[in-house]
Amino acid sequence: MLEKLFPTLGRIRFGVQMVMLFVTVYGSVLVGTYMADKISNALPALSCAYDQMNGGYCVLVPTQHIIHHRIGEALVRAQQLTFGMVLPLLMTFVSFYAFFFVIGKAFCGWVCPLGTLQEWIGKLGRRLGFGLRRLAPNDLAPVKRVRPVKWLILLGLVFLLPLLTGLGVTPHSLGNPYCDICPSRVATTLLTGNTQELALRGNDAVSFTLGAIANLLIGFTLVGALALRQPFCRICPLLAFNALFQRLSPMRLVKPSREKCGSCHICTDACPMDIPEISQQQGRKAYNEDCTLCGRCAEYCPQDGVIRLKWGPFALFSSNRDYYKKRVQRELPDGTVKPVKFVRNATKTASADA
Repeated sequence: MLEKLFPTLGRIRFGVQMVMLFVTVYGSVLVGTYMADKISNALPALSCAYDQMNGGYCVLVPTQHIIHHRIGEALVRAQQLTFGMVLPLLMTFVSFYAFFFVIGKAFCGWVCPLGTLQEWIGKLGRRLGFGLRRLAPNDLAPVKRVRPVKWLILLGLVFLLPLLTGLGVTPHSLGNPYCDICPSRVATTLLTGNTQELALRGNDAVSFTLGAIANLLIGFTLVGALALRQPFCRICPLLAFNALFQRLSPMRLVKPSREKCGSCHICTDACPMDIPEISQQQGRKAYNEDCTLCGRCAEYCPQDGVIRLKWGPFALFSSNRDYYKKRVQRELPDGTVKPVKFVRNATKTASADA
């Protein structure tokens, strides 16, 4: 009875994901396209601007456009920086931080539509019997090799190439290169019935190449998610962008001491990003740049109060042994769903009747 009255953190997050997937993909149905643009154009989640029905799009779009059309072109004309350039960029970041301050990097784990789709495809993969593939558990070496990729994409595709395009160094087709290869652009527009973003553009070689890369990435993301948890999240530049500001948000993961930690590594097994630090470190080192604040590590920690999800001084969720025991009855830390019990009981009943 208590379990029905108080749903698990995982079920609450599932509900939030359902609502936010609708808002970030179909939100303008409720408030209208123009109002959706006024509500926000700087979400810290991969809600794509190419989706004509969404309720606000991610911060990477205006960032690239402002660097390209404002800063780059202004430098080429040798003009001084004016409020006409600085203010729009400043307002973009103010809008971004206003949202980010509330729940921080939980935008990645609770709101981002592409992250939600990857997680659901992963659950389908477990149901269909696809074996779970992980980076080497409890080993930092393979994880460290992957982590720089998201920073390189952020610096190269979101900041550098748009600036060089504005300066006239690179072709106009490279004005917003990240959005042209972003798998969220393809995935979320497909959810609205729009297949246009799958088409390869033959305007020039650069546009064609970017379109081909986008199709390869969405294929890798959707197919890879069947066996590898959150494959694109590991190289997502918005995860890196959010990591720059993670200390500025009161929403955070806390592991103050390892005195009660049994070093069982279950929290790393539960982490969809395979983060070893959460089981190996404490304090700030345990809250890694790859963390999406999904809360699974706290849900699956079998020790009382070792891992907490906090907003400022308030503990929103704390690891609990009794909660852990109930959680693993339905789903294992790696996401494998246990068989439904009534099927086995029904078989026993049938045998008894015979």
